[in-house]
Amino acid sequence: MRTKVSIVFFLLAALLVRAESAYALHTKDSKRNILPLAIKSPNKKLKFEFSYNQNKEIIFTITANSKTIISASKMGLSGIDGAVPSSFSRASSKSVWKPIWGKRAIVPDEYNELTLDVKTYKIIVRAYNDGIAFRYDFQKEMAKSDLTEFNFSGDYTAWYYNGEHANIGPEKLSACNDKRLPVMTVQVDDHNYLAVHQADLSWGDPLMLASKKGQTLFTVASKLNNAWKVVMYGNTPGELVDSHLIELLNPPPPGDADFSWVKPGVAVWDWRIAGAQVDGFKYDMSLPSWKKMVDFASENNIRYLALDADWYGPEFGKDSDPLKGGKVAQVHEIIRYGKMKNVGIWLYLNDVGGRMFPIEQTLKQYGDWGAAGIKYGFMSGTPAEKNERTRMITELCAKNRLLCDFHDGPVHPYGQMRTFPNAVTREYCQAQLDGSTALEPKTFVTSVFVNMLAGPLDMNNGIADLKQAGRVHAPAYATNSTVVGEAARTLITFSGVTVIPDIPESYRKHPEILEFISSQNMPWMESKTIKGDIGQYIVMARQASDKTWLVGAATNENSRELDIPLSFLKKGRYKALIIQDGDDADYRTDKESYKSSKTEVSAKDSIKVRLAPGGGACILIRQL
Repeated sequence: MRTKVSIVFFLLAALLVRAESAYALHTKDSKRNILPLAIKSPNKKLKFEFSYNQNKEIIFTITANSKTIISASKMGLSGIDGAVPSSFSRASSKSVWKPIWGKRAIVPDEYNELTLDVKTYKIIVRAYNDGIAFRYDFQKEMAKSDLTEFNFSGDYTAWYYNGEHANIGPEKLSACNDKRLPVMTVQVDDHNYLAVHQADLSWGDPLMLASKKGQTLFTVASKLNNAWKVVMYGNTPGELVDSHLIELLNPPPPGDADFSWVKPGVAVWDWRIAGAQVDGFKYDMSLPSWKKMVDFASENNIRYLALDADWYGPEFGKDSDPLKGGKVAQVHEIIRYGKMKNVGIWLYLNDVGGRMFPIEQTLKQYGDWGAAGIKYGFMSGTPAEKNERTRMITELCAKNRLLCDFHDGPVHPYGQMRTFPNAVTREYCQAQLDGSTALEPKTFVTSVFVNMLAGPLDMNNGIADLKQAGRVHAPAYATNSTVVGEAARTLITFSGVTVIPDIPESYRKHPEILEFISSQNMPWMESKTIKGDIGQYIVMARQASDKTWLVGAATNENSRELDIPLSFLKKGRYKALIIQDGDDADYRTDKESYKSSKTEVSAKDSIKVRLAPGGGACILIRQL
């Protein structure tokens, strides 16, 4: 008996040796066909597969829950000779990321990885539960262009980023006959959603896509770069909103970096207050008004005051010195005063001043002054140059303990906040009060499912006086929301600094709304998109650092009733403050009508709210 068992084991061992030898030959011999190869997400629901097309070019497909969502699509680089698959390797990783700040305190980081060696470069693929990402590892001088395609498996519906304008979409893929900017959000069907973007763009042009009318195939139209190409996935559009995939594909900060000083929070802003008059006081962008804003911020748990343009002279003036010009003495005083009140001061810096004067010296001085951060405006240059300069300024700001916010056509976010947590926000959107056109209700509830997938947005929501009478920088258009919708938008819009634009007296007129905004104590412990429909409505819940839960809901031009489940709560009883539009509220007529109520709730309950056209609802939940 023992002899027979030994023979069996010997035969099995011999077979294993032969199998391993065959595998080694199969993966190392370039004359052998090692494709197709596949990799699956940890939960097995997503699959990425390499294969060849009839021209022996490398292609890929992506399936979700056994449904092909991206059909045979070409990939690789042009201009590289000998790009023949020769070997491959696999790896897996399971860890957690604990961000300094973000949508939640603990982020699972789990993926499977497949690397395909094509001799002259490598293709690295990672499969996460919420998406697929791939990048090319190559020497910059060896390649000419990017061959990547996204051949969608049907004529799906898509939405796209559109600069400081309303998003493009909803648009059938076959209707596109032009270039498109990411984020590209795609509805496959009622239970499958995609988003195409990029992550970790260390050099080169930001991603641009292109397609021709009548087809569902999109090509990469931007110049070469080494970023991750990302296909985010979710069963609902809210799952895309809640994803951290873009950040996770960026490297962590250097090992010796200290970002403990980075504190996210709400900020008041001086740009839109100028000209407002209350009780004989006229607000402007100078020290007396700044002090009133700091006092208000200090009283209401608001962390920052943002000073906008012209404090050091005309922002586009070549002689405007960002270290010595204009109201620099007043700036020194408000920084000192803010420190007394525990309120940090942000400083605006235009690209003209940033280039006419040494940027390293300017940012060092701002750090030495004790400023909290900078808002950088109107950066010039090609997309690749802007990306390089944005990265340089972000790193200099980190060195000088400054937060940073980029405005006016910035490079899109691509997960920088993981490597540099001081990159807290940017105006990658149609900002509500920093643009030349009105933000429509439908645009807001589209942007949060498109632009916001890229990263934190500075949208300047949260007006409390919707008439904005007498303001020097008042917009030449009506505010298209209600006062409750405005407050809800401050919570829904993910940002490391939530900039609210009104004067203290306007907020004090609405104490319940002021309490909701003041309770947004970041960093967030948890975030969850409870429900939503692109271009229609969204309901967002976030847990503040003191464990208070806040819920914000916003709708498009249509009124609607929503039943909001509270299953995100833990066991126990809670008190809820519910703020919703008044019965006669409407963004076109009565913008400031609202009502509030209080009740006790638990995780088993739900709260019904009515949203007026262009309106919203706010819920503040604290445990008893």
